[in-house]
Amino acid sequence: MSRPVNIGIIGMGTVGESVFNIIRDRYDFFEVKIGTPIRIKKICDKKFERKKPEGIDFSLLTTEIQDVINDEEIDIVVELIGGIEPARRIILASLDKGKHVVTANKAVLASHFKEIFKKVKEKKRQVYFEASVCAGIPIIQAINEGLCANEIEYLLGILNGTTNFILTKMEEGKDFKEALREAKERGFAEADPSLDISGEDSVHKLSILSSIIFSTHVGLEVIHKEGIDFVDPTDVKYGMEEFGYKLKLLAIMKKTKEGIELRVCPTFIPKEHPLSDVRDEFNAVYLRGRYTGDMMFYGKGAGGYPAASAVISDIVYLARKVVQGIEEHLPYLDLKRRRLNVKDINDIETRYYVRFTTIDAPGVLAKIAKILGENKVSIASVVQKESSGLSEVPILMLTHRAKEGSFKKAITEIDRLNVVRRKTVFYRVEDERFY
Repeated sequence: MSRPVNIGIIGMGTVGESVFNIIRDRYDFFEVKIGTPIRIKKICDKKFERKKPEGIDFSLLTTEIQDVINDEEIDIVVELIGGIEPARRIILASLDKGKHVVTANKAVLASHFKEIFKKVKEKKRQVYFEASVCAGIPIIQAINEGLCANEIEYLLGILNGTTNFILTKMEEGKDFKEALREAKERGFAEADPSLDISGEDSVHKLSILSSIIFSTHVGLEVIHKEGIDFVDPTDVKYGMEEFGYKLKLLAIMKKTKEGIELRVCPTFIPKEHPLSDVRDEFNAVYLRGRYTGDMMFYGKGAGGYPAASAVISDIVYLARKVVQGIEEHLPYLDLKRRRLNVKDINDIETRYYVRFTTIDAPGVLAKIAKILGENKVSIASVVQKESSGLSEVPILMLTHRAKEGSFKKAITEIDRLNVVRRKTVFYRVEDERFY
């Protein structure tokens, strides 16, 4: 039998403890799976000075990151502290010391992808990051290995459990603040949920998935982003009741003849679409391979044990390479490839859900339709709600496919009309039945 594969864990929060527990509980199984034991050589966490986890050999513990990085017997460093710094420095220093790295850190990968994988190639070591996207769903291995024969032509992802939980509660009639409060109470939202609510977390994950799909770095700056903090439960209700659509914060990658579309934004999808049934804190990725056709991956996208499951899959994969003496950089990333042709958001073509708020008077709809027509935006469906004695009424509309720049120009002109009482609300619609 080969010598044990030694790992060092940096960060002993919820995920770190879950990794420790799984390795402890399934120690014999992993030995059979790999051909040699996995041994936890060191565990680093600054909080050990205040609280030491139960069931851990205290001789393994340290509060000094360098104790892990400089240990010559450690083969794999598992970085689980989150954030960009010092995580970036830990990953680079570990590679410099000839160690492989496993991380669950989407922020540092998305922000420093080129730097990290340049170092990977230089040092002939590997960085694996299955847990960085959708936690327990093995989407990265699926795209990189299981679907490698396919060109991925289309991807829709619900990549953030916090926002999906909030939108689910808004479907049930709660407003945004109520839904966010419940998410915090149930542990599905951070004390400061701004990265989730703004869509930034989903952008990080879409950047990582797109980089794997295209075998080159896809930067954060080319992904259009909108969050859910402006979502009104009125539109969630109208979208479902009047048009049969559900609102989800979608990460979208779409190949077209004119270029690649990349965006994260609240988007209506048909209630018949598989993603429409993804509720609460669950994540899902719906994609289309050239040869496989459509498929969907679904599961828990957060939590200690789901994330730890993904971390350990990477540890096992790398441990096998250590045992076999394989040293190589990640073969699916080409940092020298030409820049991708990513379409500007104003050049995409899609359908739109629109809610105008106008006075209740004859001729209002005609004025709106005239401006839309002048900007080459065609109306697919209109619902004009009764006034119920109010001075203003909502007009709901679905458009046919239109270029975003033209559509926005039309909305700006319409909002200048004296019959319009409030800023017009719109959401993109992803409905392939009409493409």
